[in-house]
Amino acid sequence: MQGERVGDQTAAKALEGLVEGGGERTAAAEAGWKVSEPLEAGVVEPESAIGALFSPGMDWDDEHHCSGSVVHSAGGDLVVTAAHCVYARGFRTNLAFVPGYAEGKAPFGVWVPTRIDVDPRWVESADPDYDVAFIRVRRPGHVGQRLEDVTGGHPVRFGQQLPAPARLVGYPNDAEQPLGCANTAVAAGSTQLRLDCADVPNGTSGGPVLTAAGTLIGVIGGRDGGGDEVTSYSSYFGGGVRELYERAVRD
Repeated sequence: MQGERVGDQTAAKALEGLVEGGGERTAAAEAGWKVSEPLEAGVVEPESAIGALFSPGMDWDDEHHCSGSVVHSAGGDLVVTAAHCVYARGFRTNLAFVPGYAEGKAPFGVWVPTRIDVDPRWVESADPDYDVAFIRVRRPGHVGQRLEDVTGGHPVRFGQQLPAPARLVGYPNDAEQPLGCANTAVAAGSTQLRLDCADVPNGTSGGPVLTAAGTLIGVIGGRDGGGDEVTSYSSYFGGGVRELYERAVRD
């Protein structure tokens, strides 16, 4: 597995203007599940374990360029996103994760990477079947604080049987609120998950695909960079992603 240890606080310093604190932790299942009508993404309430990824000061990015979510781990410090959000001919280290982000506020703080793990098959050829990354994070100025203790986290399931009721959530590049959409997730071959919902724009990449019970079974990405105007994809969370997760939580 390809890993990079990082310790750059540049992004956190650039985001010092965000208003921190005041967030109330939400349980993953509180949002409930029903098929979106019509089948298109719409504004949803922020959730504590889902957030925006920022790369401030990088002139080829909007201020926040991708999404991510907190997943359960023994260390309590793990975020999952799409590999293309953190690795493009090299690791992006000028990153910050802001869980529950909305309207210029960081209710659960600003977190920066200490390590990023992606599959070597993504590094070698941007293989869409391995468009997944795990990021271990810390909160500058809050020694010992664990992300999952602050926000809660989604359990991860590998080998999810499909079809399955699911929903996706992500932050468009130019939006200050997350979008969400719910439909039945289906298999797109043996290596991709597909969820049909219209109007899921750029920036939502890396956002979670969650079951009705709040278990994470994918992240927006994979085929066609995450999808098109009517369909979103995720690399299927099978054995390869399980190995990547185990590497991320072990080292």
